[in-house]
Formats: sequence, structure tokens, C-alpha cells
Amino acid sequence: LRLVTGRGTYSDDFNFPGQTYAAMVRSPHAHARIRSIDTAEARAMPGVLAVLTGQDALADGLKRIPHLAAPGTPPDIVLHNRDGSPVPVAPHHVLPADRVRHVGTAVAFVIAETIAQAKDAAEKVVVDYEPLPAVTQGIASLAKDAPRLYDDLPNVMIDAEVGDAAATDAAFLAAAHVTRLETWVNRVTGVPMEPRSAVGLYDKETDRYTLYAGSGGIVRQKRELSQIFGVPFESVRVVTQEIGGNFGTRNSFFPEFAMVVWGAKRVGRPVKWTAERHEAFVTDYMGRDLTVSAELALDAEGRFLALRSSNISNVGAHSGSYVPLVKGVGLATSGYRIPVSHIKARAVLSSTMCTTPYRSAGRPEVIYVMERLIDKAAQEHGFDRVALRKRNLIPPSAFPYQNPQGITYDNGTYRVVMDRAMELGDWKGFKKRRAEARKRKKLRGIGLCSYLETTGGYPRERADITVQPQGKVDVVVGTLSSGQSHETTFAQCVAEWLGVPFDDVNIFEFDTDIVKEGGGSHSARSMRLAGIVMGNASDSIVEKGKKIA
Repeated sequence: LRLVTGRGTYSDDFNFPGQTYAAMVRSPHAHARIRSIDTAEARAMPGVLAVLTGQDALADGLKRIPHLAAPGTPPDIVLHNRDGSPVPVAPHHVLPADRVRHVGTAVAFVIAETIAQAKDAAEKVVVDYEPLPAVTQGIASLAKDAPRLYDDLPNVMIDAEVGDAAATDAAFLAAAHVTRLETWVNRVTGVPMEPRSAVGLYDKETDRYTLYAGSGGIVRQKRELSQIFGVPFESVRVVTQEIGGNFGTRNSFFPEFAMVVWGAKRVGRPVKWTAERHEAFVTDYMGRDLTVSAELALDAEGRFLALRSSNISNVGAHSGSYVPLVKGVGLATSGYRIPVSHIKARAVLSSTMCTTPYRSAGRPEVIYVMERLIDKAAQEHGFDRVALRKRNLIPPSAFPYQNPQGITYDNGTYRVVMDRAMELGDWKGFKKRRAEARKRKKLRGIGLCSYLETTGGYPRERADITVQPQGKVDVVVGTLSSGQSHETTFAQCVAEWLGVPFDDVNIFEFDTDIVKEGGGSHSARSMRLAGIVMGNASDSIVEKGKKIA
């Protein structure tokens, strides 16, 4: 009711007395050394309160953003470098002091009385850049003469192998048919209804840092903000309500979130920043960008024998996340029974914005590759594309099934699902629809794909349920709604479990002063994990009630 009656609160709706406004000075270069930044003229502009740079951030002791890059955690694949070296992390600073490594990098942060004054002053900041060679494609970053983004780090962050190389090679030698595919799954970025926006506050008396910003999880943002400032976890508060769209784009910590809080401490007043759409396009975290060279081996009857693949993940200028590469390697064979596989997995840096999990983190890319291989094999070797898939889908009798990369699938009726989907899609009637389209001088095509997914995210969640004396029920949970109507769906569940009216259940998940722990909303984890802990808490309340009764 709150949302459909216009009482939602999006990030840009937060405003505070004495609020100031911020604008960014962003790099037009993909790769350049920062020789100097002259802020004198900008600081002298009307209404300007501060112009901050990377040197100021270093002087104030701001630490780099502690992205959860992780080369895998069980039960996922864990990627290890072939030479035994540890997997490095390319740093991401709030404001760089040495180099810019992608177009749109913020190099200065202007705070003024009005947004117009902040923008005018930002145009007066003079940055002396020394342009450097840039590399934007993942495969190009592998070249020995490719530009290095960091003096102390290689371009290749992960160089791993998964599977049985010898057995895979033997299967290819024995194969009656081999199909090859080279492809590049290009970058994407989200375009949320509301561009990113944030307000930072600082209370000098209590040494308290507060961030109001839309994100995928407030507890994570609180933890990372406390690490950037080097202050106790309890000294930070994060508040979020409606976020205007996510799908992974907003799960990670953004530099601007730290800047507004830092700026508030520097000027002694709240600082607000809202991205322009053009800023969002180049500085929102991106997804995909996987270069793949893959081969599928088949016997004479079309049974799959082996998969061989090289997966190159372009992680951008900073190690935002290795999760898409990890997840993709784990599910590269999809829902098909393939005895052996060998996959080279590499994560490489480039002069681009970093990539993070976005819309199923790495799985759509490899499923696409697998399905294209199957269609190509059918075309090249005379198989029916539907029969070829059905012949190789994992049968119910094989579960629990471990794929050759080591991931265990618990259950499934894949062929039944495919048959039902084709029935619902009127697969048999397609020829008639195609003929009809041709009469209208239109071309009609049809395709099919078997999609497999792993979900759940970080398995850490908490719920606190309190029955108030007047009968109202307060539910505190650590997920965060990004349009899934938690206030309705979670309340419906608890109302049913406790036998109370729906309107008597209140859901709280927006404020870290109330929410103590939680993993936010990603990987289909909200109802799955929040549902479990809310259910357990409800059961405990029922047991307490029985004892009291």
C-alpha cells in the first residue's frame, strides 16, 4: 500500500537540513598517469566548500574498497593458479592518486551549496594527464606486449585449469565428430529506473558515519564502509529503502558511497550526490564480457563424449569479482551428461570498468556456448537438434549427478521439462507459422535452450521476530527488497505461520541500526534463505507460546 499510494522513498528522495551537493570530475582517458590536479580556481568558485582528490584521500587514510573478489568457495569450483601462486587482487581506490584505468574514473570530488555550483566548479578543475596505452579486450590483454595496468601486478589475475586434460584429449581422439565454436559474450550494464544516488552524514560528537544509498545489501555496505574508513563496525550506519532496480548492478560497493560520507566529515554538513545517466553508463558495475573457444566431441550416434574450453573473463581495471568466471566454469557442461571436460579459466585486467555478478553471474554465458555448440554439431554432422539434446540430457536415474567439473546436481526431470516447454510453445505448429510469416514477407525462426542455474548466494541470513504486547509482530530480516515486494510476501508468510492478521505484521530490512546481520538480495536468496530463518523464528515463537499457555 505504501508504494502504490506514492509513499515510497528512493535514494534521491533522502534530503537533510544543511545539505550540500557534490559533482565528480571524471577522466576522459581509459588509461593515463595523473601528473597533477589544480583545484585552486575551482575552490574559489561561488558556493564551493571543498574540492577533494586522491592525494587528500591518502592523507586522510582512506583504504581501498574491499571487494569480495573470491576465486570460489565450496560448494562452487575454487580456481587455483596453475603455477601455485596466490590469486591477486587489483585494488580499487575511492579516488586514485596515481593513474586512471578506465574512462569515467572520478579524479576529483567537488562539494558546493548547490548542484549547479558544484558542476560549474568541477569544470574549473585542471587535470594534467599523461595518456598511456590502453587495452580493452580481454583476449588482447593476454599478449606479452599488452599495456600493464599495474606496475606490481600482471594482467592475468587467474590462470587456472579445471577437469581432466588427459582423459579429455583421449575422448577427442576417439570421437567420430568434433564441433568448434569461438565467441565473445559482450559486456552489458543495468539501466535502473533510478540512477545511483547517495547522501552522507557525519556526527562529530559520536564519531558516527551514516550512508543513505540504494544497494543490494545494507550490512555489506556497512562492513565495507567501516573498512575503508578504518573505524569500528558499530560506528557506521547504512539506510536504504527503494532502490529503483538492481539485478546485481548495485550489490557491490561504489566509490561515491565513501566519497559522500568522507565529504560530510570534511565539510561538517550532509553531502548528496546523484548520478547523471551518462555517468551511470560508464561507472555502474558491468557484467558478462567472456571470450570463449570451445570444442564438443561426439560419437557416431551423437552421444557427447567431452567438452574442451578456454574461458577468458575480462574483469576490467579492478578485481570487483571473479565469481562470474567461477560459476561459469562450474556449469559449463550445463544439464547434459558429458563424461569428461577440461577448461582453461583466466581472469584478466583491462582498461575498462570492472565487471561483477549481473543476472546470474557467468551462467548465461556458458549455457549460451553449450547450446550453440549443440546447434552447430547438429548442422555440421546431420543430427536433429531436438533429438540430439534429448539423447544427452542427464536422466532422472543418474541423480545425484556429479558433472566433470565436480559440481553435484541433486535432482531433475530435464527431458520432461523440455517436452512440456515445446508443447507450450507449439513447436510442432512452427512450420505453419513460418509459412504464414513468409506470405507477409517476414522471416520467422525458432530455437530452444536448456538452462541450468545455481542460486542461493552467501548462505548467511538472520531473522528476529518480536510479538509486541498489543499483538503486532515485528520481523527484522537481513535481505533487501529491490522490487520483490518483501513487505507483502514476507508478511504473508509470517501472518500464516503465526495465525495473525496480515496488517499486524511489520517487515524491517532497511536500516543497519535495526538489522544486525544479513546477506542482502541476490542469487534468488531472499525467499529461500529469509524464508528458512523466518520460519525457524516463527516455530520458536509458537513453542514459547505453547509453554506460556
